[in-house]
Amino acid sequence: MTAARDRPRLALLDASKSEHTRRNFRRELDADLAEFDVTDGELPTDFDFDGLVITGSRTSVYWDRDWIRPLLEYVAAADERDLPILGVCWGHQALAEALGGRVEDMGEYEIGYREIRRVADDDLLAGLSDPFVAFTTHSDAVAELPPGADLLAENDYGIHAFRRGDAWGVQFHPEYDRDTAAGVTKGKDLPDERIRAVLDGIDRENYDAACRTKRLFENFTAHVRRVREAPAQ
Repeated sequence: MTAARDRPRLALLDASKSEHTRRNFRRELDADLAEFDVTDGELPTDFDFDGLVITGSRTSVYWDRDWIRPLLEYVAAADERDLPILGVCWGHQALAEALGGRVEDMGEYEIGYREIRRVADDDLLAGLSDPFVAFTTHSDAVAELPPGADLLAENDYGIHAFRRGDAWGVQFHPEYDRDTAAGVTKGKDLPDERIRAVLDGIDRENYDAACRTKRLFENFTAHVRRVREAPAQ
């Protein structure tokens, strides 16, 4: 943990409506969080933060929901101000849309602990193995990266991480603990045998491997501090 005076102040844009989400991000982010329930129309009124984190969601970014467009506009404006941004799962997709990319229905579901291949070196993924392991749960994917973005990681389901400037998206869930992974899995409308297979995979070995992927949170907050402390141009 960093000293209190060094802790970044991050806006957590919570799109999840899940009891687990804020607990998980509070645990993993060494930062002071200002939390907003964006599904209820809560958004920051300014950009007085060191960075943003956008969570997962049960929605799709292309759905007609009155809170989605204002969120995307806020994220795009934050990016224009060079605020560091981390989007996770739905947040990764929302970031891609906000920056000019495209998200599509995959027509299938990826769920469970999966191996993800690194395809480029990057500060966010520094210290992670190749491939690395993380829990995944999504049926939408970034089909087209935003202009100027770099692909960082992928697997056979598609894009799993990208970067543009100080903004990163990761399709997987590095914040999940085993209880969250099991609870999310049990709530999916998938064949019983597939649910059982995923639950069987939420074991100590896979979780320990996924815990090593949590290093990206340290990498992100370290980058946030570097940006905050950089001399003004």
